[in-house]
Amino acid sequence: MELSTVNRPMENEEIEIDLLQLWHAVKHRIWMVLLAGFIVADIAFAVTKFMISPMYSSSATMFVVTKETTLSSLADLQMGTQLTNDYEILITSRPVLQQTIRELGLDMTYNSLRDAITISNPNSSRMLIISTLQPDPELAKKVVDTLAQISSEYIAEKMEVTAPKIIEEGEIPRFQSSPSILRNTAIGGVLGILAAVFLICVAVILNDSIQTEEDVERYLQLPVLAVVPDKTGSGAKRSGAKKKKKNAKSSRAAS
Repeated sequence: MELSTVNRPMENEEIEIDLLQLWHAVKHRIWMVLLAGFIVADIAFAVTKFMISPMYSSSATMFVVTKETTLSSLADLQMGTQLTNDYEILITSRPVLQQTIRELGLDMTYNSLRDAITISNPNSSRMLIISTLQPDPELAKKVVDTLAQISSEYIAEKMEVTAPKIIEEGEIPRFQSSPSILRNTAIGGVLGILAAVFLICVAVILNDSIQTEEDVERYLQLPVLAVVPDKTGSGAKRSGAKKKKKNAKSSRAAS
């Protein structure tokens, strides 16, 4: 019966996790946690700063009008709102993008340019905002301005409507839009801290050595009858302190 108890199958064993023990383990190794967060944050900063190309954003705004000149007409307002959906498709159509590439002499396909273009219609209004992300700030402005001008002429020709009005041209951005160095550095620091905490917890959970009286009762199911003090650790330090104290007394007596 005893052998069957000792050699019980692994699948019947239960692993108990002491959260307080994990907390003390992490607290005892807090310097490792902070060091890991600092190192990973530095790596994220270096990668973002020196290995990822910065991208700059510029936007132009177009106003959708119909062929009628009476903007106060309700039917005209409704028609203009409906046309914005069609204009969004036409602005990023292949002829418009290819002509933009030719005029600017861009070394890219129209699909690549389409991926770099974003069109938004705020609050379902008759305003269309054309935005682009480019690695050069001046190029970002040129792309949105050229695209807005070409698409306005293309829409007027193909749909036989009044050309959309360009009410706001793009600006040369002064700051990069992506990537965010501060955000990536903060994310790297948090990930480093979480990784260190995870590894410490795993090491504590997988450590099956007996360290305390509670471990003896928990794993061996035996009562603790006596505890032998550690002679090599704190006891040795105390004996050394006593010897130093005796030597100091004897030296004073001799003097």
